[in-house]
Amino acid sequence: MGRGQASKKRPCQEVCRSSRPSLPAGLDPVARSAPAPAQLMFRSRRANLVQQLWRHRCIAPGPDDSQGALKPAVHALFKKLKDKELELLLQAVERRGGGESGCVWVESRGSKPGPPASLLLCRLYRWPDLRHPHELKRLSCCKSPGSEGTTHCCNPHHLSRLAVTESPPPPYGKISPFAKCSITLDNNRKVRQDTSLSQHSLKDSYWCKLAYWEFRLRVGRLFPVHDDYVNVFSDLPAGSGLCLPQLASRNRSQAVRRAQAKIGQGLLLSRETGGVWAYNRSEHPIFVCSPTLGPPGSLSPAVHKILPGYSIKVFDYERAGNLAVGGLGDGPCDTHTIRISFTKGWGPCYSRRFITSCPCWMEVLLNAPR
Repeated sequence: MGRGQASKKRPCQEVCRSSRPSLPAGLDPVARSAPAPAQLMFRSRRANLVQQLWRHRCIAPGPDDSQGALKPAVHALFKKLKDKELELLLQAVERRGGGESGCVWVESRGSKPGPPASLLLCRLYRWPDLRHPHELKRLSCCKSPGSEGTTHCCNPHHLSRLAVTESPPPPYGKISPFAKCSITLDNNRKVRQDTSLSQHSLKDSYWCKLAYWEFRLRVGRLFPVHDDYVNVFSDLPAGSGLCLPQLASRNRSQAVRRAQAKIGQGLLLSRETGGVWAYNRSEHPIFVCSPTLGPPGSLSPAVHKILPGYSIKVFDYERAGNLAVGGLGDGPCDTHTIRISFTKGWGPCYSRRFITSCPCWMEVLLNAPR
């Protein structure tokens, strides 16, 4: 076969390409349809972030998501978030609230219909049954303002569900050992524990001290809290605060070790306007007893069961001032002490009648309001 015949048998694509007149790059339809490598990399990276975020969602659908109505709303939200915000959100949901996570900023929907971004993401990653934004409370570690302003944080792990004392979770039971600020060790013997802070502590920089107990034994020194919030935990990656297993104990029983293993990320205790809040960030309930949690006029505080992911105002300074005037019944009483038990409740409706029968618990010794 000659060279002339070989040239005639060139592929038609090659002939078309050679015969086509050259056009400027901006007008060439082939060049215009092919995205640049950097653009492809940007799209694939962003698509990968969105894909990973969607895989971390709660499997169980919520009451309003039977037809998958949540998916288009969430993907529309992802489109509004910048790459940096998507990375911060993925980091938060992968850690499941463990350790510090940054704020994920998003612009408000304004007058557009539909739920706010914080509600959408809380339903997607934490509580599929969540219905209204007023069921949520922003944690003190979040830098976003309380109201949904022009730009706000939608990190679902910067929010908690509100535990209201008048509705579930209800008070677990009335208790008697602290009606007169005494700790009952058994039916025949009472020991007075003056764990209130002295008057000179009001001049110091800390707003409370934490006293940790294992059954009847005080473990470790009083832990002063200087910042507006503190973590109390047994296992919190990259977390700071009071780590309970690090407190030295001479005879730590297996019951205490089992209870500490369930504490996990523990709780977040924060001082906020008007009072003190506790957020249960573990996977097991905590039980709280505070002089200001009972109904008005009650002579003894109640024990409240706080479920995982819920927050409750464990102390109200204004109510405490009224209690200091009226008292909680006969005898002395410290109206600025909160008692919290991890994983185990106590009271007449529980097998452990007194808090000294709980394996891991602590006292929050508050300074009087300044």
